[in-house]
Amino acid sequence: MAIFFEKVMKMKLPLALTLTIFLVGCQTTDTPTAPQEVSTTPKPKVAKPEQTTAPIKPKRIVKLSPEPVEPDLWQVIIEGFELPETQNERIAYYVDWYLKHPDYMRRISKRAEPFLYLIVEEIKKRDMPLELALLPVVESAFDPFAYSHGHASGMWQFLSSTGKRFGLQQDWWYDGRRDVIASTNAALDYLTYLNEMMDGNWLHAIASYNAGEGRVLRAIKKNRKAGKPTDYWNLDLPKETNAYIPKLLALAELIRNNDEYHMPLPEFKNAPVLRTVNTGAQIDLAFAAKLAGMDTEQLLQLNPGFNHWATSPLGPHELLLPLDNAEQFEIALSSVPKSERVKWQRYKIQRGDSLGLIAQKFNTQADVLRKANGIKGNNIRAGKFLLIPSSGPISEAQTAQRNKVAKVQKTTEAKRGKATIHTVKQGDTLWDIAKKYKVNHQDIAKWNGLTKRSTLRLGQQLKVYNQPPIKVTTVNAQLANPMVYIVKSGDSLGAIAQDHNVTVEELKQWNKITNPRSIKPGQPLTINVAEVR
Repeated sequence: MAIFFEKVMKMKLPLALTLTIFLVGCQTTDTPTAPQEVSTTPKPKVAKPEQTTAPIKPKRIVKLSPEPVEPDLWQVIIEGFELPETQNERIAYYVDWYLKHPDYMRRISKRAEPFLYLIVEEIKKRDMPLELALLPVVESAFDPFAYSHGHASGMWQFLSSTGKRFGLQQDWWYDGRRDVIASTNAALDYLTYLNEMMDGNWLHAIASYNAGEGRVLRAIKKNRKAGKPTDYWNLDLPKETNAYIPKLLALAELIRNNDEYHMPLPEFKNAPVLRTVNTGAQIDLAFAAKLAGMDTEQLLQLNPGFNHWATSPLGPHELLLPLDNAEQFEIALSSVPKSERVKWQRYKIQRGDSLGLIAQKFNTQADVLRKANGIKGNNIRAGKFLLIPSSGPISEAQTAQRNKVAKVQKTTEAKRGKATIHTVKQGDTLWDIAKKYKVNHQDIAKWNGLTKRSTLRLGQQLKVYNQPPIKVTTVNAQLANPMVYIVKSGDSLGAIAQDHNVTVEELKQWNKITNPRSIKPGQPLTINVAEVR
């Protein structure tokens, strides 16, 4: 911290450097030759000397050595930094925070290790600033399973609507917001769109990724109208967005000048460790792990987009695997017919059965049963048989561990009962709506991912439950894995503790917090979900 503040205090106006370049040219002038008189007297023939042909020397082929590849991925990232190197107190605060939480940085580095090279390569292909490779740290602490109380999901924290807008498939089988490759491409598409909208101003574009382009454009327009500067640092933006870019630039500062800060950074090679393989059809994930010669849980962690025991029948038919396992998988898969990549069993239809009930019983979808059995509608007859896709040995514990955040969210909502949908009308306030349904207005805000600064819109649909938020008590302690929660505007330690069924003291202990009032929007908090009672 002292190093960073010393830099800030020593800032001076840059000196204007004028470079005069002397171009020295060589000019040659041919002297014209005087015309010769033409003689009409024939000249005697002179015998030409015998010509000898000199041997032609073969051209020398010079092989150019390929440009050496930088072996250190961190150095590649540093060389691709393009954002203005800014020094101010807002950045200094987060430089200090990161330095005081080395364990947090180690955990993030471990999560980033398999994916960082892939993300860097995608950014380089698009010629975008490589500071963007650090954005998942700010968004989700590099956790592909991150799920915010505002219903944003994945490493790049896409809302469902924004994800669909940028081509992320979301269905019963698969959520592209959690797929590392798909979500990275969607995030870079979104950032490219925002950068063009903001006339090439990357700070405005990145702020828009967090707050929304409309909010940033209104802030720019407001400052312009008032005759104020319109750069990011002078805009009136939400607290979370005011912290968003300082956190990103603080990370860039620490990595760029780590020889001064000595932040613990693991060695990352500038080389791929994973590659995508095509399965060609739906495949049981446990069976895929067996073919690849790897642990099922490891395969699931590298492919967090899949919601259930198999890939989607409609695709994507791709898996992300370590290089050695990918080769083994492709060789083994080539000898397995598509019809044998998912196990099937015969089921005798019972009285009272419906396609929906059978699908629920076997952890599949009614549409899958229709397609597999040539059924067009919903009519089935007791005594007949159905072919049912049979899941491999992916235990419930593994599924719960992979989807720990989403599972907590879904379990909480299930215990609240069925939601009533309230459509916002003219003059509605959260207090009025809460009074109408006899619930707490703060609960309505939590159910719908709203903050104190959120504005209700005409026609907006709000979920209202007939019970207050109930603490989740079903998480098994053996699934111990800390989750990372990103503090939102309006949050308090008490509210966060209540939502996750932990105590304020535990939050303080896990995050080394001395003053509960000191938390800030955008700050990551470690929460040991597995310790939920």
